[in-house]
Amino acid sequence: MGYLTLFFISFFAATVLPVSSELTLLGMLATGSYSGLLLLLFASLGNILGSCVNWYLGTHFIKFKDKKWFPFSDKQINKSSFWFLKYGYWSLLFAWVPLVGDPLTFASGFLKINFFSFLVLVSIGKILRYSLVIFIFS
Repeated sequence: MGYLTLFFISFFAATVLPVSSELTLLGMLATGSYSGLLLLLFASLGNILGSCVNWYLGTHFIKFKDKKWFPFSDKQINKSSFWFLKYGYWSLLFAWVPLVGDPLTFASGFLKINFFSFLVLVSIGKILRYSLVIFIFS
């Protein structure tokens, strides 16, 4: 398993797929065979890119929210929209939080949040999260 594997697992973890990038990161860190800085880079980039895909899907696919195959429930979308509208852009710092973060990034897209602001705040939150995991377990 290499850095690209971590990238793809982190990417999919930012979508609705039930994947844990933190466990993969910790496993790779525990081997002592990988650079902590490169682990941080690949995990963060994959996870941020996955969130960007959610934002994009939110901008174009909200019209399908009533379809059976749609990945987010009305409850998830409403809750994420509530948090976003209540706390504004700053809520994007918590896009890494399980069960809330993925719908939040999707909601940001259909709420037409500026992509650059979205990218900056999501990136800060996700990089800090992975940095903390690496710091605590190194």
